[in-house]
Amino acid sequence: MNDQPRLPSLIESLIPLVGLAVFVGLGYGWFSYRIEVMLLSGTILAAMLGWLLGFSWKEMEGGIIDALGTAMPAVFILIAIGALIASWMAAGIIPMFIVYGLDLMSARFFLLTACVVCSIISMVTGTAWGTVGTVGVALMGVAQGIGVPSGAAAGAIVSGAYFGDKMSPFSDTTNLAPIVADSNIVDHIRWMLWTTVPAWSLGLAVYFVVGLTSEPPVGSDISELQSTLRNVFDFSPVLLLPPVMMIWFSVKKMPILPGMLATTAVALVIASVLQDRRIEDLFSVVILGDTSTTGKEMLDILLSTGGMNGMMSLVLLILCAFTFAGVMRRCGFLDRILQALLTKVDSTPGLVTSTVASGVLTALITGSSYLSMIIPGELFRKAYKRANLAAKNLSRTLEDSGSVVVPLVPWSAAGTFMAGTLGVASVEYLPWAIMNYMGFIFALILGITGIGIAPRIREDETLPGS
Repeated sequence: MNDQPRLPSLIESLIPLVGLAVFVGLGYGWFSYRIEVMLLSGTILAAMLGWLLGFSWKEMEGGIIDALGTAMPAVFILIAIGALIASWMAAGIIPMFIVYGLDLMSARFFLLTACVVCSIISMVTGTAWGTVGTVGVALMGVAQGIGVPSGAAAGAIVSGAYFGDKMSPFSDTTNLAPIVADSNIVDHIRWMLWTTVPAWSLGLAVYFVVGLTSEPPVGSDISELQSTLRNVFDFSPVLLLPPVMMIWFSVKKMPILPGMLATTAVALVIASVLQDRRIEDLFSVVILGDTSTTGKEMLDILLSTGGMNGMMSLVLLILCAFTFAGVMRRCGFLDRILQALLTKVDSTPGLVTSTVASGVLTALITGSSYLSMIIPGELFRKAYKRANLAAKNLSRTLEDSGSVVVPLVPWSAAGTFMAGTLGVASVEYLPWAIMNYMGFIFALILGITGIGIAPRIREDETLPGS
């Protein structure tokens, strides 16, 4: 082995990527092998190539540790949401949303309404995951109650949750994108209107047309479902306290993780007092999730969810995915692939197209909302300055092609969370999550036409009005 590792060639860098595509596509997609094993197989292939280039195991291990470090905030939130969902179920918060949601929701226009509701909640709270894990779960219960296809319902929920997340000043990714691009959040959010609103509006139009042209779905006896939930849970205005707390934490720009833990604790107290649940049983519910025995299969499946332990399989998948990403980054494979995309960039259309391609590619490789913006952002930041393009163009494109695409990737943290929480496979809700993939398409259109592309007007673009 060489004393000094050498940089990989483009062909060498593509080998582990192609290998992972084969492992995942054939192993997971065709033969239904465990995706964790397929990801680790790709990691072994990348590590072997890294060793041939002269990288020691210690160096590659350091890359894995660094990558896992970036995943830890998402892992902590994932575990906290497991506890939050379980506590909200036990307290009767989500069941109450289902009962009254059945009264308010239109079966014909459910997709449109669900998308708008999730958009508003996510914009206020700044978290797509929190929105899906609470309101989204409740809406899936409503969808099942009125017979709306689960794939379409989940797609509308995910689309709305990520629209609100993108447009919220409380969102972590919305704050990260302008930091990476050397822009500012005010201009960043305002500039995202050019791509995000058209993508979101197109989705609403599709949901409206589908509702208008299809027969109203016929599901189970809604009144019987509502009656069962009312018999199992005592509903009271006090159940609104945890959701209000979540909104308050977001408005005050407080960290989302402590807010989730605080609302979980309050929900447990409510469950103990209002639903007459024993404290020792609730502690088990937080860890293992609740078990419902209403006698109605659909309701029992819906209500028997949540718990930290229920998120562990998703955490394992995240660890495997970030292990692969860590080796790819440390050995220089990912940087070499992204750099190759810059060789033909000689115009604004080429620059925007390369940024979109890099963001989508990084999202597919790493499955990380953060890395899908950080890596292309670091790579293209100087290129945008050289082209005299405002940094807000870059920050907008990073979100369009990175963070909102990740929940469509089955092996990503967001994809596995959305699928696991809503009980719908990623491939089933993907066609209906219109905003998530139309954003980067509109970004490409703007890049090619020059519409909505701003020139750089000042040196320090971290100031609003740049």
